[in-house]
Formats: sequence, structure tokens, C-alpha cells
Amino acid sequence: MTDTDWDQRTVLANGQRIHLRIAGSSGPMVLLCHGFPESWYSWRHQLEALAAAGYRAVAMDMPGYGRSSKPTDPTSYGVTELVNVCVGVVEALGETSAVIVGHDLGAPIAWTAAWTRSDIFRAVVGMSVPFGARGLACLPGSPFGEIRPSEAGEQLAGPDRMFYHEYFTLHAPAAIQEAERDLRAWLAASFYSLSADYPLPPQLAGVDLTKMPGEMVRGFVRAAMSVPRSEGIGSVLEVPKVLPAWIETETLDYCVTEFEYGGLAGPFNYYANGDRDWELLGQYQGMSVTVPALYIGGDRDIVTIWGQESISRAKEHLADLRGTVIIPNCGHWIQQEQPLAVNRELLAFLETL
Repeated sequence: MTDTDWDQRTVLANGQRIHLRIAGSSGPMVLLCHGFPESWYSWRHQLEALAAAGYRAVAMDMPGYGRSSKPTDPTSYGVTELVNVCVGVVEALGETSAVIVGHDLGAPIAWTAAWTRSDIFRAVVGMSVPFGARGLACLPGSPFGEIRPSEAGEQLAGPDRMFYHEYFTLHAPAAIQEAERDLRAWLAASFYSLSADYPLPPQLAGVDLTKMPGEMVRGFVRAAMSVPRSEGIGSVLEVPKVLPAWIETETLDYCVTEFEYGGLAGPFNYYANGDRDWELLGQYQGMSVTVPALYIGGDRDIVTIWGQESISRAKEHLADLRGTVIIPNCGHWIQQEQPLAVNRELLAFLETL
């Protein structure tokens, strides 16, 4: 089966037009939520594997992306609003329940959906971003939202830099302009610099990045993901001379085309709701995720690295955690860098339900 064989459908969910690609006409529903800056296409390897195993796999273009609605109000990209979109997709497809899977910014949406709407989402898989309760991002010093996200980001970056969440939020016009100067190079640099193909600093050769001491983690994250106040995100990204093998030219072409048509304003708005989400989710703080759960990270994924406290303490908050998998030689783009390993773990988890 190829992507040309997959059903293409648009539904109305929580008042938004949501474009879907669906593989498999029957079987239990698995809803796939992508992150930044991607699209439904990031799940192409999983769609094929899930359909072959008898599941109805549904990959969304999240709001703001691809052919889905692009609201101008930043609050439309808050996590509770996005959970309601996911609920709406399930209902629009005539289903009463689904397993929800999320990667990158899609992971906090998936975790929150399972946390707050277990009546609809019967199991959850979070990839890259572990469960962070009201904090969502699991930042060092605030693994489960102990402090306001903007404050956690400021503490992590230090006085002379901005954590990239802050840069994308407070300096969104400049960040968008920076990307738009050469969209292809910006996307290539983002994919390469956060992948396992990007070389580590010599002093970290042979170090298990997922088990570094706390201050070492902070220094690594500060260098990789915080922006000097006088510069842009490009100062910490590198355009590759040759694309990594997992980024086929046609993959990059597809991503560039999607953003040329849809723009970046919607995707950047996902970063504008950190403190608002933290406040709205306060009512659930202290409650466990009760449905079966799986976490998948990469040993070279910057988020797996900074989220190690959340990962190690996950059972305090996930009542039915059935696995924590750290895939070797894998950076941030987990389901694309290591699709066979992800498919194996995902299918094994689904078989336990």
C-alpha cells in the first residue's frame, strides 16, 4: 500500500476543518498527532504498518497545518482546544473510542487527551515528550509543571538567552521571517540539527546523554535549544551539506510545499499557550493517567534528554505504564528516523490492549 491508496478525508471537529489520511477501513482506531514543523506525512511509515496489522490508522493535519483550518486566534491552539479537536475527529469518523499517539507537540496533546478524556481515548502513546502533567514540556526543574512554563524556560536559558519556546512566542514575527527567508534551508537545518545524524561535541562522545547529571543536562539543552537575545534560531541550527538518509528529497519537498501554501503563523501559535495551558490544566494536577500508556524516546533526542526526570518518575503519574522505550541511534524525529523500531514497539503495545 502507498500513500496514494490511503483515504483522504476532511471532517469538521470542534469547529475546525481537519484534513485526514486514513489507512485501513476497519479495525480499532489509532489517531496520530504530529508535531512541529511536520504534517500527517510524518506518520507515513506507521500508517502502512498499522493498516497491515488490522488497525484503522488516522493521521491528522493538526490545526494550522496542511489542509486543515488555520485559526488566527492563538487560543485556538491551546491544548484543551486541541484535545476537543481530537475528540471531534473520533466522533466525525463514527467511532466511540481510539488509541491516541502523539509526537513532539502532538505528544502533550495525546497525553492530555488520555488524562482528561479517558472516556474517548482508551490508551496513549507519547513519543519524544514524556508525560508532563500541567507543565506539558517536562523542562528541567519543572518535570510535572511545578512552576509556570515561562519561568521554567527563563531559568533554563539564563539571562542572556531565550529558550526557543520564548523566542517562538514573544518574537514570532521575527522567527517566521527568519524561516521564510529560505524555507527549504530552515526545514533542512531543523530536521538535521535535531537528528541523530548531527555530530555531538567532542566532549560528549561516548556519554549516555539520557543519564547525564542535572547541570550537565541544563548546559547541553541551553546550548542546543536557547537563542542568544541578539540572534535567531538559525544561530543554533546547521544546514546539512547532504541530507540524512531518512530525509529523502521527496520528503523535504513535501514539507516545503505544505508550508509554502499554509504558512507558519498557525504552527508558531502552538507555542503561545504554555502559561494558559498550565493554568487551565491546574484542575487536573495530582490526578493520574489511568489508561494504558507507552513512552518512546530516542537516545539522541534533545527532549528525551531534558525530560529524563519526567521519564524516570513516570509511574508516579501513569497508573498503567506498560513500557518506556529509548531507541538507540535516534534523534528527535523518532517515527521517521527509526520507523521499523517504532512500528515494532507500537504494534506490540497495541496487542496488549
